[in-house]
Amino acid sequence: MTKHLLAIAIALTSAIGLAGCGSRAETVGTVGGAAAGGALGSAVTGGSTIGTIGGAAAGGYIGNQMGEEYDRRHGRR
Repeated sequence: MTKHLLAIAIALTSAIGLAGCGSRAETVGTVGGAAAGGALGSAVTGGSTIGTIGGAAAGGYIGNQMGEEYDRRHGRR
């Protein structure tokens, strides 16, 4: 249990660091994607730290791209 909580804490901390710049939609997308990706990566790999960090990185990237697309569609860029 402690290993899972530590992995999720690392994923959330990474997400906040990734979301340093950009619009609100990009930030929300990056942080949300990283949190969801980290949780999914942890669940799929049985709590592996590498799986959690990899999931957070992939989720953060996908969320960021979705946020950018949202901004483009709504004339914010």
